Order: sequence, then structure tokens, then C-alpha cells
Amino acid sequence: MPTGAPLSSPARKPRQTRAAGAVPDSASLPPAEPAPDELSRRERKRREARDRLYQTAVSLFTEHGFEATTMDAIAARADVARATVFNYFSQKVAFLEEWGIRRRAYVARAMAAGELEDQPATQQLRRYFQEMAALNVASRPQTAALMDASWRFGGLLRDPAPDLLLSRIVQTGQRRGELRTEIDPAQAGQILSTAYFSTVLRWIDAEPPPFPLIEQLDKMLDIILRGLLV
Repeated sequence: MPTGAPLSSPARKPRQTRAAGAVPDSASLPPAEPAPDELSRRERKRREARDRLYQTAVSLFTEHGFEATTMDAIAARADVARATVFNYFSQKVAFLEEWGIRRRAYVARAMAAGELEDQPATQQLRRYFQEMAALNVASRPQTAALMDASWRFGGLLRDPAPDLLLSRIVQTGQRRGELRTEIDPAQAGQILSTAYFSTVLRWIDAEPPPFPLIEQLDKMLDIILRGLLV
């Protein structure tokens, strides 16, 4: 594509506007692997207890900040022994990891429900960023508390999961001849993931938000796609 050429094309669909209240708060997202019916009653109880601790921790992080919240505070709010918290989450950053896992699982389910497998890779990338942005907007105070903590304490950029998911979408586009095959999909996934996180971190850094997140991510994706598209 010539430099400066517009990215609009027949394959790109107009952004769909979400109905109000359609996006859940991140704290209420279910685990990445919902408990199947055949699990024993004991195992279901364990998963329910873990889920309750997770929701309690996320609420406290949002109210008081990650650093100010102790494992003792989580235990007290959940009305369990301190040792019980450590049985499910061995350290405080494990709650941040679970937060990221649940959000990615929610977006993956939303994309699967949208039957995007046959859509162009560019459309899949846009949908991924739109779904993630919608989660952030729906729970901005929570995003501000946990995304910042994930950046400073949780090794956010060392987590390979977002890179791998985006890399797979890039690989799909390369196989179909939509994206340039000489580009390393792993590196492309890393660039996309880093650009996403840096945009969200700037979005939560000021109050009120300095820009509309969904639109800003869409513009960011436009810039990166100039180097990916055939």
C-alpha cells in the first residue's frame, strides 16, 4: 500500500455501537474455565471460594489501591482466615494475573460468538481492541487501579499471552494473503500488544480521560496496519 493511502476498504465493517450496559464490570467476569457440571461438589465449592476471593481483592484494589491493600485486608473482607487466601492465591500479584486472564477469556468468547474466523485479520484485530477497550471504559476506576499495578508490579509487558493471541491473528492473515508474509508474526503481536497497553496507560493517567479510548485504539491500529497490509 502506498504511504499515506487511506486504510478504508470494502472488507472493513463500520464499528458497531454497543448497547448501554452490555459490557460487564471486569470483577464480575467468570473464570477462564467455567466449572463443568461433572465436577464434584467439593471442587465446585473450591472454585466458588476462589472466585469470591478474587472479586473481593479486585474491589479492595479499586477502592484503596493495590499497594495499600494487604492479604490480611482481603481475608477480613472475605471473612476467611489469612491462610485461606494464600491457599488460592500464593501472592498478591496472582490477583493481577487472574484479572488479565479473565478479561482475555471474555474477549476470546465474545470474538468466537461473533463468528469472526472467516473475517479478514484486520477486522479481527479491530474487534479485539474494541472489546478490550469496552471493558476498560465500562470499569474505568478498576482499570486504572489494576492496569497501573500490573504495569508496575505484575510484569505486564513480560506476559506472553496477549502477544500470542495477536500473533495468531497476524499469522491467519498471512496465510490468507491479507498481510505481508515477510513480517515476523511474533514481533507484530508484540508491537500490537505494547501499543495497546501504552495507549490504555495514557488513558488512565488523567481524569477526566484525555481521549476516547476506543477511537484512539482504532487510530493506533490504522498506523500499525500500514506496515502489515499487503
